Amino acid sequence: MKYVSILGATGSVGTQTLDIVRQHPEEIKVCAVTGNNNIELLKRQIAEFKPDICCVMNEKKALTLKNMLPANTDTEIVSGMEGLIAAAEFEKSEIIVTAVSGMIGLKPTVAAIKKHKTIALANKETLVTGGNYIMSLAKEYNSKILPVDSEHSAIFQCLMANDKKFINKIVLTASGGPFRGKDINFLKNATIDDTLKHPTWSMGKKITVDSATLMNKGLEVIEAKFLFDVEPEQIEVVVHPQSIIHSGVEFTDHSTIAQLGLPDMHIPIQFAIFYPNRVKNDYKSLSLAEIGKLTFEKPDLNVFKCLRLAFDALKVGGTMPTVLNASNEACVNLFLNKKISFLDIGNINEKVMLSHTPQKINSLETILKSEEWSRKKVKELLPADL
Repeated sequence: MKYVSILGATGSVGTQTLDIVRQHPEEIKVCAVTGNNNIELLKRQIAEFKPDICCVMNEKKALTLKNMLPANTDTEIVSGMEGLIAAAEFEKSEIIVTAVSGMIGLKPTVAAIKKHKTIALANKETLVTGGNYIMSLAKEYNSKILPVDSEHSAIFQCLMANDKKFINKIVLTASGGPFRGKDINFLKNATIDDTLKHPTWSMGKKITVDSATLMNKGLEVIEAKFLFDVEPEQIEVVVHPQSIIHSGVEFTDHSTIAQLGLPDMHIPIQFAIFYPNRVKNDYKSLSLAEIGKLTFEKPDLNVFKCLRLAFDALKVGGTMPTVLNASNEACVNLFLNKKISFLDIGNINEKVMLSHTPQKINSLETILKSEEWSRKKVKELLPADL
């Protein structure tokens, strides 16, 4: 039996993780779940999976949830960052699926690492902002970090029978998002509805906007550098709209190994939970004959500025990726609230980066201060009435 905590149980990755638990009830037990606003779904999850602890970030909603539950419910309801950390540290849990969105995942992940937990990492911001600090911490506390993102899971699988020292380059594939092939003039008038129509994946709003700007791929570039200990020059992004090849690795002998599959997040989630074993499931098999053809193209770094900025931040290093990530989170929120335009996201991110003097990251405090600075800088760049 594997004991699992799911941080972000009501989101896309969290609910798909619970699908996997349903398929393997004799092999996985959910100890802890966390959520943000969807307390109706949390109520149903508690009734079905009977976790020991449930965290709702909002204290008032946590109390509402507690009052909604039957009197004989054994699940402890907690709230806030302390509650989130308690769920991550929960004693019985062996694997922590970090599926929360944004930098909120950083503190509980650090707490779980210090308790020697295995991290099934779906929260890319943890490595984007923490980088070497997080990887060093995991090594110090003998905590495994297993990637859940389909692209990083693909690379991880390609490396299972190969030594990392033989990597020539990593090839990260990108669907291209809803605006693949569009130019700047088109993007000037891109609406929220247009932006949220992802052609391949069903995800939360924030990550869907990031996919449209290609920032999501930029964050994955930064994450890949730290997960696989490569240089920025060893990472190539290729647009692959069919999303069948999830990523690959070219080795020093110019042999390339890639991992293929239908676009279904259940498979990389399941792989992380059961690693190093592979278990059967009832998901659809890939038929290349049915797919017919696979196509590839270079991303346009002039149109999709955010991907270029991610490479720039990675090359500068230190706190620059932290600052870019925090700025982007703030900008995406502003866009979704109709305060700025689609193109403003990349433009503001660039201005924030140009204003920042990077520092070396040697503590969690350095990361959090850089995040705070970045969010303040975004506000300074906006018109006074916003």
